[in-house]
Amino acid sequence: MRGLYWFRNDLRLHDNPALLRLSVRCDVLLCLYVIEPRWFEWTHYQSKPLGAQRWQFIRESLHDLAAALQAKGQRLVLRWGDPQTVLADLIAECDIDCVGFNHLPGTYEARHVEQLTLQFPAVQWEGEYAFTLFEPEQLPFELDDLPGSFTPFRKKVEKIPPLRPVSVPASLPPPLSATLVSDEPPTLQAEVDTTTELRFRGGEQAALRQLHYYLHETHLVSDYKLTRNGLDGWDFSSKLSPWLAQGCLSARQVLAELHAYEAQVEANDSTYWLFFELLWREYFQWLHYQYEHRLYHRRGIRDVNPLLTFYAEAYMSWREGTTQSPFVNAFMRQLKQTGWMSNRGRQIVASYLVNELRLDWRFGAAWFEQQLVDYDPASNWGNWQYLAGVGTDPRGRRAFNIEKQEQMYDPAGEFVEKYLR
Repeated sequence: MRGLYWFRNDLRLHDNPALLRLSVRCDVLLCLYVIEPRWFEWTHYQSKPLGAQRWQFIRESLHDLAAALQAKGQRLVLRWGDPQTVLADLIAECDIDCVGFNHLPGTYEARHVEQLTLQFPAVQWEGEYAFTLFEPEQLPFELDDLPGSFTPFRKKVEKIPPLRPVSVPASLPPPLSATLVSDEPPTLQAEVDTTTELRFRGGEQAALRQLHYYLHETHLVSDYKLTRNGLDGWDFSSKLSPWLAQGCLSARQVLAELHAYEAQVEANDSTYWLFFELLWREYFQWLHYQYEHRLYHRRGIRDVNPLLTFYAEAYMSWREGTTQSPFVNAFMRQLKQTGWMSNRGRQIVASYLVNELRLDWRFGAAWFEQQLVDYDPASNWGNWQYLAGVGTDPRGRRAFNIEKQEQMYDPAGEFVEKYLR
C-alpha cells in the first residue's frame, strides 16, 4: 500500500495514532507538510494569519520533525501551495492508496479534508482525533448538545478515563519516492528581543524537555495555582501552549505526565489546576467543532450585537502599545517583542480594546493570531468572544478595572518599567 501522511498541527512522532496506523499498513510512505500562501497575506483586519515569531517556531519544529523522521529512514517533504491542490496533485502523481491525518478544529482545515475526501473517494482516509484530550465517542453528549458554558462541560467530562498516549512507531516504511523535491520555506524577519527569557524553541524534543522540566525536574507544577497570574518570566506557568498549538506535544501526553507526577510526587490544588486549564483548552476545541465559522463572526455564537465599531487610530495605538494606559502598553510591547503574553495580560488588553476603546473585537483577535507564538484558532477566537460578550460567558461582556489590575499584579511597576523603558 502506498501511503501519504499529512502533517499539520501534529508535528511529532509521539502519540500520533494516525501515523502509527500508517506505519504498519503501508509499504512505502510520503511524509508531507504544506505551507499555505494565505498564512502570509494581509487580511481585512490589517494583519496576517501568521507572524514572524510563530513562523520561526514552526520552522524549528519542522526541522526537528525532519530529523526525527530521518532517524527512522524517512524524509519530510515540504510543499508550498493550497493544501487541496498540493494533495490532489501528489495523490494522482504518486498513485496514493491511503492518506493519514489528524482532524483539527479549524474552518479551512476541516474544509480541506472534506473536499479532498469527496474528490478521491477511492482513497482510504485515516483520520484521528489527537489534537484533543477526548475523541467524539467519549463525550457524554452529542456535539449539538455541547454545554453552553465551561462549568457544566467540565463537570460532565473531568471524570472520563483519559486515553493513553500511543507510542512512537517502532519503524516507518521507506520513502515513497527519493525524487520528490521540497520547496524552500520562506523567511520572515521578526522584531525579536534576543535577551528575553521568553524564547520558545520549536520541536518535539524541546516540548518534551519543557514538560519534564516543569513537572519532574523542578516540581513547579505543585505551585501552579499560586503563581499562574504572573506577568513575566518563565517559571510561573507551564509555558506548554506553543508546543500544544503546533502539536509538538499532545494534550494527552501532558495529562499522562501530570497523572504520573500526582502518583509519584503529590496531587494538590495546583496539579488539578493544570488539568483544569487543559479542560478549558478542550472546551474551546469542541466549541469550534460545533460552531465552525461562527467562531469568527462579529455577533459571535450567541448572535448578539456587540455594539462595537472601528477607529484605525485607536486600534493602532492599542496594537503598538501607545494607549493612555501604561499597563496595557507594557503587555502589547511584550507581545511584540516575545510573541507571548500571560493569560492575565490577554484578558486585560482584550478588555481595554473592547470596553475602553469600544473597538471591534475581531481586530484584536486577528492581531493575536498574527503575533502569538502559541496561537490556536479555537482558544484564541473563543476567548475573544468570551471577553466581548458574544461567546460562552453567561454573564455577558467582561470589563476589567485596569488600574485595579495593575495595583494587584504589578504594584511596584516592575513589569511596566521593563517593557516601556
